[in-house]
Amino acid sequence: MNDQPDSLLPRILIIDDNESIHSDFRKILGGQGAGGGRLQDLENALFGSTEKPVDRPGFRIDSAFQGQEGLALVQRALDENDPYAMAFVDVRMPPGWDGVETLERIWQCYPEMQAVICTAYSDYSWDDMGRRLGLVDRLLILKKPFDTTEVLQLAYALTAKWALARQAKLRMEDLDRMVRERTEKLQREIQERKCVEEVLRISEERFAKAFRASPMAMAIQDRAGRRFLDANPSFLDLTGYDAGQLLQRTAEELRLWENEGPLSADTLKAGDGVHSRPFLLRRGDGMTRNTLVWVEPITLVTGPSLLLIAEDITQRLKLEGQLRQAHKMEAVGCLTAGIAHEFNNILTVIQGHACLLRGNQGDRQTAAESVERIVQASQRAAALTRRLLTFSRKQPLQLKPLSLSTAINDLQKMLGRLLGEHYELQLDCAADLPLTCADEANMEQIVINLALNARDAMPAGGVIRISTSYVRVNERAAREVLDARPGRFVCLTVSDTGCGMSREVLSHIFDPFYTTKEVGKGTGLGLSTVHGIVQQHQGWIEVSSEVGRGSAFKVFLPACDKETVAGVVAEEPFGPMLRSSFGEAILVVEDEEIVREMARVTLERAGYRVFEAADGPKAVALWKECHTHIDLLVTDMVMPNGMSGGDLARTLQAWDPRLRVVYVSGYSSEVLKGDVGLQRQVEFLRKPYDAHALLKVIKLSLDNPMGGHISAAPLSADSVVSGDKRQPPLSAILAKSARLGEGSTEKRLS
Repeated sequence: MNDQPDSLLPRILIIDDNESIHSDFRKILGGQGAGGGRLQDLENALFGSTEKPVDRPGFRIDSAFQGQEGLALVQRALDENDPYAMAFVDVRMPPGWDGVETLERIWQCYPEMQAVICTAYSDYSWDDMGRRLGLVDRLLILKKPFDTTEVLQLAYALTAKWALARQAKLRMEDLDRMVRERTEKLQREIQERKCVEEVLRISEERFAKAFRASPMAMAIQDRAGRRFLDANPSFLDLTGYDAGQLLQRTAEELRLWENEGPLSADTLKAGDGVHSRPFLLRRGDGMTRNTLVWVEPITLVTGPSLLLIAEDITQRLKLEGQLRQAHKMEAVGCLTAGIAHEFNNILTVIQGHACLLRGNQGDRQTAAESVERIVQASQRAAALTRRLLTFSRKQPLQLKPLSLSTAINDLQKMLGRLLGEHYELQLDCAADLPLTCADEANMEQIVINLALNARDAMPAGGVIRISTSYVRVNERAAREVLDARPGRFVCLTVSDTGCGMSREVLSHIFDPFYTTKEVGKGTGLGLSTVHGIVQQHQGWIEVSSEVGRGSAFKVFLPACDKETVAGVVAEEPFGPMLRSSFGEAILVVEDEEIVREMARVTLERAGYRVFEAADGPKAVALWKECHTHIDLLVTDMVMPNGMSGGDLARTLQAWDPRLRVVYVSGYSSEVLKGDVGLQRQVEFLRKPYDAHALLKVIKLSLDNPMGGHISAAPLSADSVVSGDKRQPPLSAILAKSARLGEGSTEKRLS
């Protein structure tokens, strides 16, 4: 039996004005229904047949007795989306439409329906039907009386054809829909691609214009071969090459970097970049420029590449040096009152004991004590003078292994006086701190500036804490701070409990001339000077601060390795080195009469034969008139009448190449370098000097036949022996200045 649901069976419409025709069609097309089953059973009983009936599919059959009624059924079926597959239409149906007209009207609303015209007459010829209905493949003619088999064949064939046509139509509709959807999708994709391409074009144009117009020097290098692929005009200007000379060549071929460049194995590791690292760049014309370099790995269409950005900081470094020098000069000017006070104390000691000596009547013990006090006072004055020269003049760093903890402890008393009684100074300096190679005067300047900076953040008083510690910085920690690098470092921390700083202020604290103070109360140079000194010492500064919770400045300086410390030779202790003379002849040239007299008396008491002159021309005249061979020339560097000490020495050595020379000056030894170019057979003695220092340098010069030694002053600019105590550099001066209220030392953010 057919198990197909009735709702899925094909629908057939019978349109005929004869009710018996409807009954016949239902019997034929009704399938194995109730009536069909009973007839089969009777047949089997009469004839003894045991054959089972064929299970054939049935149809859903509707009837209409006029053409108008049939058209209404067709329209309703279409509205219900359950159309008829075919219709059997009688050609004659009086008094309404005949079969041909009925089909004309039905096919106007539903042309896909298959149709069979049933007729017993020749009302219409095939040509007539063709003219009215068209030559179509959905129309057949069935002659009455019709055979059951013929009706079944027509029904199965035409409904199957209709089903296939309907499936094909639905499939075509699906295909059309899919094509439309795919077309719309492709159109959207094309539009999106066009938008992406437009955005990419705009981005590339924007990048290209930014790359070309950027004032920062930028270049792109191939990561594998390190060859330059592109460079903007700023990079070409910085390097001094044109595009033809630079592109497709490597930095090594051009010798672009002094020493190791930013793309060396030590500075550029796999996957990492270079961030704000200083390198010295050699231009095409041979000149060098100081640069800060960034290198970032990027990926282009051509493959992995490197974006190199370089900033020329040559002029900035020059200006920073000038700013530091200006700040030193400003500080010296502010400390004039303190310096005058200190020198007056020294002169009081000298004058007082000199008067005691003059009035002394044979008391040897009192005389010896007075002489000792005068010597100590003069040494103290000499140390003070050298400190001021180091602080106020442009001199190279005097780097030496230094214990930062010891230097800060030596400053404790002075800092306490400088800060005032409303501030509590706490020191926590590590006893076993490694040494650092530093300039002691610069380290003192850093501590003083940061301490005053902390003081000015707490107008009502508070706690200032200064500590030192040893820090080992690893790769991960170094990447988190812009200027940091891995290694061993000594850390100086100065913290306060003051007002703190906002993020906006923090971003500008090291900018020159930036200050948050009132006009006239700060120049904005203090912290920029500290920053410059720290960079000179190959270190960096970290600052943390919160508004209302105080600030902390951490200064990181490289720790000395053992080889550096072991390589420092201790100075020869101060002691008697006087040598008995052999009557050598010495020419002393000095424009200050009292200094010249002191030198003459000292040398004569030591057994030397001494000739003296007040300036260069007089010394030349004396040389020409003197019949004694002069072994050594002792000359001041700066003298009047148009002839310096260097000019005089060159003139006399032209006449006697064996003549030894000792230069004397109250200025830095840099003067000697600029004037005489570090000649051989040259000694340098810095003013002020005592008899021992003079005789020591004379001995060195006469005992060394090859010369070539530049003597450091026996009274070092870094330390002065006064009895058994070391005078703290600039400490007394700064303390006196603070008490006198004359210092306009930089306050907060100066």
